[in-house]
Amino acid sequence: MSRHISKLVQTLRSAIAGFCIAALALTSVVPPTPAYAQGLPLIRDTEIEKLLNDYAAPIFRVAGLGSGRVAVRIVRNNGFNAFVVDGQNVFVHTGALLQSETPNQLIGVIAHEAGHIAGGHMAALRSRIARDQTKILLAQVLGILLIGGAAATGGDTGRDLGGAGQAVMQGGTEIVMRSLLAERRSQESAADQAGLKYLNATQQSGIGMLETFERFQQQEYISDAQKDAFVRSHPVASDRLARLRQLVESSPNYNKKDSDELKLRHELMRAKLSGYLENPRTVFNRYPERDTSLQARYARAIARYFMGGRSAVNDSVADIEGLIRQKPDYPYFWELKGDLLMRAGKAEQAIPALRQALKLVPDAPLIQVQLATALQQAGGSKGVSESISLLRQAVVRDTNPSAHRMLASAYYKQDKLPLADAETAQAYFLEGNVKQAQIFAKRAQSKLKKGSPEWLRNDDIINYKPVDLD
Repeated sequence: MSRHISKLVQTLRSAIAGFCIAALALTSVVPPTPAYAQGLPLIRDTEIEKLLNDYAAPIFRVAGLGSGRVAVRIVRNNGFNAFVVDGQNVFVHTGALLQSETPNQLIGVIAHEAGHIAGGHMAALRSRIARDQTKILLAQVLGILLIGGAAATGGDTGRDLGGAGQAVMQGGTEIVMRSLLAERRSQESAADQAGLKYLNATQQSGIGMLETFERFQQQEYISDAQKDAFVRSHPVASDRLARLRQLVESSPNYNKKDSDELKLRHELMRAKLSGYLENPRTVFNRYPERDTSLQARYARAIARYFMGGRSAVNDSVADIEGLIRQKPDYPYFWELKGDLLMRAGKAEQAIPALRQALKLVPDAPLIQVQLATALQQAGGSKGVSESISLLRQAVVRDTNPSAHRMLASAYYKQDKLPLADAETAQAYFLEGNVKQAQIFAKRAQSKLKKGSPEWLRNDDIINYKPVDLD
């Protein structure tokens, strides 16, 4: 019987952990480099991250979440969803970025998630689950005992005992799950109201949040298989939506509009996502040649490259240069030119464009990594030395395993093997591969000067012990 109970506990923990993640999901770039954290395919892009930070920073500040404490992470997923699993990150799907029609809609989503973090909902839910898990376990143990008694007794009495055991097990689980769902609904309503308070405090309309929930309310009555992830994780009860509508419409900021500059940045973000992530034919249908807007030309320039063909690179670069002529101070057109040239194997030609991008936005560690990569690919000892300088700045500003791997590559080229091993260890550690990280850290530490910054960082990796949550 102990084996049955152990297996049961394991199953419950897995199921409850999955519910815990989904319960607070509201909803949700781009290559160059996908990163992975918590098993999620994360996408990094300077232009989009800066925009999301500009959306989120005022909200996080008035929510009491400070500056730099909470990050907005981009998850590559077509569904409209955003969610929190801790108090340090808001995860937003690329589907939400693509489908949000206005900055205010996306800001409303972020405000709602900030309400979950500020309200401590994840911690409360985990505490509740820990208590309720014991209740479920007791019900299961009692049910198993009754079923065991049924097997020993036999006859009508045994059948009665067995039925009672099954009823106890099922009933205990259903009661707890109903209670959890009730708490989840309460948290969703609280996050709505907190989010709207943050929007009012920053003098922004709540209409975007309302539009998002109204958009999905109609899905409440279709099957779970057909529902968007947003709806499954954020059930939109009619009374909750009515209350939200009343609060939004009575706000003094109801008629506040997004600025033209912010709307353009939002449209450029959507265009970039479309160009990089969607099929080129889809992009050209969404942004036909007759559309001469900046965002349409941005999307088509990217899609033209991925369409392929003999002249794809030249045609795409020509399109980008047209964008640069119209808006020469926009760093991300220069960055795009550099990125596509690098993808085409023309690293040396990419360097001037990436230098200009970095000149226009100097606090951009991801562009520093791109430029450092181009310098190493172009070859030459001067390029390797410059790449090291860029990468050392980048890793101070941003925890990026790709930067550590490029540093390792540069050090290997300079025959500085202990430093190369140390940077490889850092990269593995940031990627969550502790075993490989410790192998490289031990190899590096034996040849590094004891007490040096590199030695100490590798010593931390060697002595790292994962926390056992059980």
